[in-house]
Amino acid sequence: MNVKEEINASKETVSGDDVWSLLAEAPVVYVASGQKILEFKPLEADREELLKKVTGRTGNLRAPALRIGKEFYVGFNNDLYERIASQK
Repeated sequence: MNVKEEINASKETVSGDDVWSLLAEAPVVYVASGQKILEFKPLEADREELLKKVTGRTGNLRAPALRIGKEFYVGFNNDLYERIASQK
C-alpha cells in the first residue's frame, strides 16, 4: 500500500464542517469503537451520529484516520487494521 499523503493530526487538525466534508464523499466509513467496528454510509447515516463517533472531545477528527481509495477508517483496534491489511 503506497501512502500518497500523510498529515500529522497533532499539527493540522480537522474539525466541524471540514470533517463532514471529508467523510460525506466516502461510500463507507469504518469506525473503531472499542472492540467493535462500526460501518456508516454517509449518504444514508445520521450526520450527527457519525460525527459523534469520528470526532474526539475537542471536536477534531480522531486519529488515526486513514483514507484508502474512497473509504475512510477512523480510530484503532486490531480487527480494523487486520481488515485493512487483508485488502492489499
